[in-house]
Amino acid sequence: MAQDSKPQPFIPHEIVVKILSRLPVKSLLQLRCVSKLWRSLISSPQFAKTHLDVSSKNKDYAKHRLIFISACYRYCLKTCSLQSMLYEPSVTAIDVECPISEYSLVGCCNGLVCIAVNYESIFLWNPSTRESKKLTDYGVTLKNIDSIALGFGYDESSDDYKVVGIFVDWCNWDSYENEVQVYSLRTDTWKRIEQFPGGTSVDFRGKLASGALHWAWGSDMQSTDWVIVSLDLAKEMSRTIAQPNYVNDEFSSMLGVLGECLCILRQYGNFAELWVMKEYGKSDSWSKIATMSYSMFPKLRNQYDTPICISEDGKLLLSMRREVGLYNPKDNTVEYPEVHNSGACFEHMTYVESLVSPNVDKGAERQQQ
Repeated sequence: MAQDSKPQPFIPHEIVVKILSRLPVKSLLQLRCVSKLWRSLISSPQFAKTHLDVSSKNKDYAKHRLIFISACYRYCLKTCSLQSMLYEPSVTAIDVECPISEYSLVGCCNGLVCIAVNYESIFLWNPSTRESKKLTDYGVTLKNIDSIALGFGYDESSDDYKVVGIFVDWCNWDSYENEVQVYSLRTDTWKRIEQFPGGTSVDFRGKLASGALHWAWGSDMQSTDWVIVSLDLAKEMSRTIAQPNYVNDEFSSMLGVLGECLCILRQYGNFAELWVMKEYGKSDSWSKIATMSYSMFPKLRNQYDTPICISEDGKLLLSMRREVGLYNPKDNTVEYPEVHNSGACFEHMTYVESLVSPNVDKGAERQQQ
């Protein structure tokens, strides 16, 4: 006589979601094959948001990776574990299959990486899922385009990813005309918005903080006396943000983002100061958090790169153009993590592993499969 099969234990849907949202992307992509129900769940945009929220809040960067361009025997993209970079003496970089070549990294947001190709074509790419999308061409009306500055970020108010392009025509040596265009992933279109103040961007990449993109904006591309111009991604309006009240103005400076805060690295002689805006938009919240002496680690001198990130114990991961260093402001020392298979590396950025798709209809397509 056949024995009665025992009923399978019932696991509530919310418990399943909670468990799955803590798994790495690679495992989730494999688990889509378990059942149609799991495929539909894991492929849904709502689950992608839940998973992203859990991964982003991981304070030890377990779900984050460092991405950079490597010049080993050819130019290629590589990634490595950000957690290992911060807390272990050595880490191994791996090659990433990118759908394009001859690229520059524009920015990373919610697991998506924005890449520019010869400043003519722009792609959004998720290195965790390997999905990519080529953006429609921008229709700039300027007679000449002599320089381009780009930025990439997320507009939470409209649940939309946006790319901003600032196109500049050098009319003559002391006069610039610019045109600002904003691309919406949701509508797959570019639109022109109001011009920025007279001048040009000192840096190529906009820095994302507090729902806005920021550029160092000066009278020319070599300007050291620049202001911070921000573009609110929701309102699509620009404004200027005051820099700190410095004691000494004889510095060369670079704008960046540390954590979720704007930062400025100011270099003079054998020293550099790191300033952080602790409350966004409040000029009196600028605070000097570190003064670094280059005499103790000459590899950093005149590299003009802001920190990549900060660890839980307060160490700063610094990009030194061709390698990285881990600076401890408590004792003014620097360590150089050993990165195997990296080659000469530059354009360092961090991203969180996510299921966010660069194709707005992709989630619906997956659920129907």
